[in-house]
Amino acid sequence: MKKGKSIYIRMFQPADARALLALQEENRTFFERASMPRKDEFYTMDRQLEKVQEYEERSREDQEYNFGIFTKESNRLVGTINLFQVMRGALQSAFVGYFLDEKHNGRGFTTEAVKLIVDYAFAELQLHRIEAGVMPHNSGSMRVLEKAGFHKEGLARKNVKINGRWEDHQVLAIINPED
Repeated sequence: MKKGKSIYIRMFQPADARALLALQEENRTFFERASMPRKDEFYTMDRQLEKVQEYEERSREDQEYNFGIFTKESNRLVGTINLFQVMRGALQSAFVGYFLDEKHNGRGFTTEAVKLIVDYAFAELQLHRIEAGVMPHNSGSMRVLEKAGFHKEGLARKNVKINGRWEDHQVLAIINPED
C-alpha cells in the first residue's frame, strides 16, 4: 500500500470486486469515452471477481500491476490505476493507465495516484521508464501527468483504436531519477 495526502493505492483483492463493479457501473459511459465499449457480461460480479484474480496472476508473473485508488477519508474505491506491458531486459519499462470516478475528478486524486504508482514502479519494481498515452484533446489527463513529472515526447498518430476509430495519442514519459 502506498499512501498520499488524500488517497492511497493498493493492489486489488477479491473482497474489492463488489466495489469495483459499482465503480464500473456508475461510470460506464464516462469510462467508455476513453476506452473500448464493454459487453454487458463485463458488468457482473462474476466478471469483476475474475478480473481481480487475473490481476493477481499478472502481478505474480511481473506483467501488470493493478491498484485501486481509495480515499483516505472514507476508504472508498474511487478509481483504478495500473502499470501494464511491463518490459524487462534492456528496457525496464511499463505503461501507466488510470480511471477516476467522474464525481471525484478535479480534486488532485489522480495526480496523487500517478505519483504513488511511479514511486512504486521505480522503488519496488526497479523500472527505468514509465510511459503514458493521452488523446490530445484530454487536457485534464495531460495536466495530471505533467504535474506528476512526466514530459511530452511526441505524438503517436492513429495509435489506439477507441470506439471503432484510430486515435492519436500524445506520448509522455518519466525516467527513474536514480538511473
